[in-house]
Amino acid sequence: MRQDLLIDRTKQVLHAAGFVTSKRCDVRSRCFDIAARKGIIVLFIKMLSNIDGVSEVTALELKKLAEYFSASPLLVGEKSRNRQLQEGAVYARYGIPAVNVDTLSDFFINQVPPLIYAAPGGLYVKLDEHALSEARVRKNLSLGAIASQLGVSRRSIRKYEEGMDAKVEIAIRLEAVLDAPLAVPVTLLVHDAPRQEAAISNSMPPLEMRAMSILIELGFSVFPLSQAPFDMLSQIKEETLLTGISKNASMMTKRAELMSSISRVVSAHSLYIADEEPKHLRIFDTVIIRFKELEDLNSPRELLHLVKERSQG
Repeated sequence: MRQDLLIDRTKQVLHAAGFVTSKRCDVRSRCFDIAARKGIIVLFIKMLSNIDGVSEVTALELKKLAEYFSASPLLVGEKSRNRQLQEGAVYARYGIPAVNVDTLSDFFINQVPPLIYAAPGGLYVKLDEHALSEARVRKNLSLGAIASQLGVSRRSIRKYEEGMDAKVEIAIRLEAVLDAPLAVPVTLLVHDAPRQEAAISNSMPPLEMRAMSILIELGFSVFPLSQAPFDMLSQIKEETLLTGISKNASMMTKRAELMSSISRVVSAHSLYIADEEPKHLRIFDTVIIRFKELEDLNSPRELLHLVKERSQG
């Protein structure tokens, strides 16, 4: 399946599940394709036919971006190596859950969580060890009796009751023998707490270094990004600015439109810092401000006031 079709199918599932989505992020070197929101659930989703195609750099940037919005990073694909992703199974690349579109649909539309996860050696199920032990006692079966029916060692059954995960075929047979549901759902919605403020790096382009220095001096926490339609996140308290730096005037309108679309989904403001006099003070929902204006500000409150004033103008 071509990536554009995969993206279309993914958006159809999300819309059917009640999500609002951003425009497709079609700039090059992107760590995500769309942002999506439903209530308090925010997703940053990268779609690719083969999930092995995601690089570590891209994955780390996707996770970093998701962290600061308390969002969940997610990969949606079709294959791993030369095998199709199995429906109802969760794979992972660099700590990011990866599923196919059918699993995504089951989870968000049918509210059926996946029960299987992929790991070296095959597909596994996390067992509810307490339910397993209680079901065995209720059935009045010994460890040895169950082991004999499953063709495994008595020690394996004891390890399952102590929390060891089981291969899918063993889990299915265990549930059949004990006549009880034992599988624990695998979560797709994971997010971490924000990291510390990033330091200014000498390897950053001069304009980004200049903008980051000014924003930090104003009191913002600033987090640079290299694979997003914006160059950094600027945050103070509960306010977040998707912040772009003008390097190519011909790309400004396209990037500003993308930033506006994403900002609406993630409930943030969108700001573009221009080195030259802009033709407009706003492009879509993205506010344009000159470096000189930024340098004349004395507090984060002044910048936020300016952004809100221009966004409503």
